[in-house]
Amino acid sequence: MTQVWVNGVAVKEIDALDRGLAYGDGLFATMRIVNGEVQFLSAHLARLAQGAQRLGFIWQVSESLTNQLQQLASSKSDGCVKLLLSRGVGGRGYAAPNPCLVNEVVSLSDLPQHYGLWQKEGISLALSDILLAKQPRLAGIKHLNRLEQVLIKSVEIPTGFDDWLVLDAEGCVIESSMANLFFIKGKTVFTPAISHSGVAGMMREQVIYALIDLGYNLDIKPINHNDLAQFEHCFITNSLLGLVDINHIDSLSYSKSSFSDTLRQILHLSL
Repeated sequence: MTQVWVNGVAVKEIDALDRGLAYGDGLFATMRIVNGEVQFLSAHLARLAQGAQRLGFIWQVSESLTNQLQQLASSKSDGCVKLLLSRGVGGRGYAAPNPCLVNEVVSLSDLPQHYGLWQKEGISLALSDILLAKQPRLAGIKHLNRLEQVLIKSVEIPTGFDDWLVLDAEGCVIESSMANLFFIKGKTVFTPAISHSGVAGMMREQVIYALIDLGYNLDIKPINHNDLAQFEHCFITNSLLGLVDINHIDSLSYSKSSFSDTLRQILHLSL
């Protein structure tokens, strides 16, 4: 059962005029709890502050919120804590109140049980026919406007597949429905450029740093759907499932990367 707190109070209601509800005006982070601690907490909070600034409002984590997150994490050996920020309550119309009073919504829940199986066995992706729009001002931010993902997830996944591969309107590979993508050829690791659409996941950033430390070449660039046959291995990453190898993308087959287990060990991602 998911537990919810709004501005530090254990309630499940939020003002009907909240701009997160009305316009998706806000952003969020989903964080894994490992051994009673929020994994990569400082990186998540820094990313939220940067995202808020890009949306045009100022937010910095308070000591009381940090203490709440740490206290909640200490109650679970493993789980998920989500921090959602909205620009707060505003009247009718798109124009934001100035100043705004940011609403902080914290929720605590269990990890999806199948993520552990995915790490062990890998997954297969099917191509979605829902394309991501290009909007550089929003690209990379995990904002509250997630209708594209809702549409993607509303279609039943074909038998034998686990998630969707998602392209932008020009046929470039961006992400899965819920995770970032990495592709490997020789000693070079490629990850799609997300300067016009998609989410710059915090785990994507951690994996990039780890790969550089391991001596791999990193190339962040547009990857066309037609280019996928050239790669030998690929995997997805996000904060909850960690790193999961991809066995198939539609009819294409991939072998498990030789360093997947190493990355999981270095970053403490095993489930």
